[in-house]
Amino acid sequence: MTQSKRDPRVLRTRKLIMDSFIELSGKKEFKDITVKDITTEAKINRATFYYHFEDIYDLLDKVLSEVLLINLNAIDFEKSELNEASIIDIFVAITDFQRALSSRCHRGYDETIARIIREQLEIIFYGMLRKQHTTKEDESLKITAVILSWGVYGASVEWRRNRKELPPEEFIKSAIPFLMSGIEHV
Repeated sequence: MTQSKRDPRVLRTRKLIMDSFIELSGKKEFKDITVKDITTEAKINRATFYYHFEDIYDLLDKVLSEVLLINLNAIDFEKSELNEASIIDIFVAITDFQRALSSRCHRGYDETIARIIREQLEIIFYGMLRKQHTTKEDESLKITAVILSWGVYGASVEWRRNRKELPPEEFIKSAIPFLMSGIEHV
């Protein structure tokens, strides 16, 4: 008999595993954390860990996705329009997320983090675009969401590498006229 993934006990155990992983990531680099470390911290057995996650990389993926979604949902983009304020809020949330991770994650996991950020941004931008452009072709909105997600992620990487002295809000503001009006109209 398998328990539903919505069962409160299952959800509590999953959260316990994720919280234990987050706690350990504050003490050790990801590459040094083992499933045994996590199961010891969470006071569960290995079978319970593997019921919830395929491996430690799956756990990393789920934890990062959830933490990013918490950062982004705090601003509640589901109800927002795609405008200057929402782009600034998204950019600030992404840079805050990256800043928080910089002290916890080994550089070798930048690609995993990048993929998670881009995937979540794509979902957010696609939802916002669909709300504003109900008559547009679905495929063109998906492509636009991909372009926006890569662009905002790329800008956050550029800010993190070279422009930290400038607040993220100020950094992204200079690009917003191009994003909102298109290159030809600026």
